Amino acid sequence: MGKEECKTMLDALNKVTACYRHLVVALGSTSDSQNLREELKRTRKKAQELAVANRTKLTSLLKDKSISKEDRAEYERLWVLFSSSMDLLEVDMKRSLEIGQDFPLKVPTRHLIQTGMTGSTGTVAARAMSVQNMKYEADSNIDTADLRDLQAEISQVSQMMEEMEMKVQVAPWAVEAKQEAGAELKSNMSVGNSSVGVISICEEEPKDEEGGGGGDAGLASICAVVVFFVIVTVAVVLGYLVINMS
Repeated sequence: MGKEECKTMLDALNKVTACYRHLVVALGSTSDSQNLREELKRTRKKAQELAVANRTKLTSLLKDKSISKEDRAEYERLWVLFSSSMDLLEVDMKRSLEIGQDFPLKVPTRHLIQTGMTGSTGTVAARAMSVQNMKYEADSNIDTADLRDLQAEISQVSQMMEEMEMKVQVAPWAVEAKQEAGAELKSNMSVGNSSVGVISICEEEPKDEEGGGGGDAGLASICAVVVFFVIVTVAVVLGYLVINMS
């Protein structure tokens, strides 16, 4: 029960962290807006709440000396994954701070970058917050007020990571992976309905009829290429003969 609960909590953190990274990419672009800044604020706070819950749960389990060797190995593996997710969150929070300082909304100091991204990021933020639609309540000066909060939160995340290393001694290089690298890309990915909201990833298997049509089209293309090269070869030979005969 403990392992499944930890996996569910860690999966939720990873998905919200991924949502946050997706939103950070839009900062400073033509998709940047007051709504985006509020989405970033609420998403990172959700990620921090999940991070605290993961830390508390894993710390208590790893300090329990009565657990079996196999369970400890699994909790250590989850701890390493949790630490990696926290590293990514901290990096993205720092990136958000730097870009937010370079591209203030209230008093613009430079033009937004045309990155080719268009549309709203509200759908991604809504998934992270487990809501149907985002409701925006931020003031017009969120970009300046939130930067101060973001600086403080970055320090809190860094401090939490330091405390984690002090409380639990887990060597990342000593933890063995349970599957080959890239194995998750070969399997069908499914996402459950958790209470924290997720990004759904759906892979639709090609139909047999479509696969057959694709094969026929590929064979026709190959035949066309072969015929083209035969025609070119014959033309070159005939041209050579005509030149020599003359």
